[in-house]
Amino acid sequence: MALGLTTFAGAASTDEIVVYSARNEQLIKPLFDAYTADTGTRIKFITDKEGPLLERLKAEGVNTPADILITVDAGNLWFAAKEGVLAMVNSKVLKSNIPAHLRDPENRWFGLSVRARTIVYSSKRVKPADLSTYESLGDSKWKGRLCLRTSKKVYNQSLVAMMIARLGESKTESIVKSWVANLATDVFPDDTKLMEAIAAGQCDVGVVNTYYYGRLMKKQPQADLALFWPNQADRGVHVNVSGAGVTTHAKHREAAVKFLEWLSSEKAQNLFADENMEYPANPKVKPHAGVAAWGKFKGDTINVSKTGSLQAKAVMLMDRAGYK
Repeated sequence: MALGLTTFAGAASTDEIVVYSARNEQLIKPLFDAYTADTGTRIKFITDKEGPLLERLKAEGVNTPADILITVDAGNLWFAAKEGVLAMVNSKVLKSNIPAHLRDPENRWFGLSVRARTIVYSSKRVKPADLSTYESLGDSKWKGRLCLRTSKKVYNQSLVAMMIARLGESKTESIVKSWVANLATDVFPDDTKLMEAIAAGQCDVGVVNTYYYGRLMKKQPQADLALFWPNQADRGVHVNVSGAGVTTHAKHREAAVKFLEWLSSEKAQNLFADENMEYPANPKVKPHAGVAAWGKFKGDTINVSKTGSLQAKAVMLMDRAGYK
């Protein structure tokens, strides 16, 4: 856990806000510094995993010093709102800058950067024409050639939740079972190890978040890996967000809303997305050149809050399908 400015002791100034963040310090500190330089508002912050931060907010209740919660995955944001720690924000700026499908229908949280969970493949052993949809990864031609990250991580839970929303529970379960039948090896703990397995020839195709691909290719630009955008003829690629909301018991609500609005602005969006090789949530902002080089795609426009509301069903479905 990292703690910005070391302490919350004493009465907080009106020209400061407190942020609890599940994003790493190196990704968010440049944003905080830029905002302070722009406005003079100081930002104190704590970084930790999303679970402990949420439990902390709940335990602190009305006594929490936190004004804003930043976390990854719409499923986590949905759960935070469900647990009552995020407040509704009625902001014309946020509604204008962040598309409806990338924010809470009740405006308790807002996506600030976008990642696609898409197909990655061996550019040596797979042709793009061989690929089409997430569902097709269960086809017999991928028998013993598919790698997947564990179902225990929220990213695959969110992907399956969105498939349930689009395809129904029965069809999605059949698809997940077909994936399990095609696995080349045991599931991986993270996306990076999965891609390294493809590069090493252990499997030929898998599913990863785009920013993990970006990070790996920065370190290993010669790796024989490429991205494929599935489902372009129908619903589009599964997208998710990192985002933020104002806490229910914020002591500096007005300042917190202003900061959230700034995070959705064109200036801040580049900072927020570029640091982690993500896509800006604000459609007026172009992605980093390195990210844009991966090519354009049609993303699924179903509201990302479905990743939370259907997450429990997704977890049970994956368990039934034998997806570890």
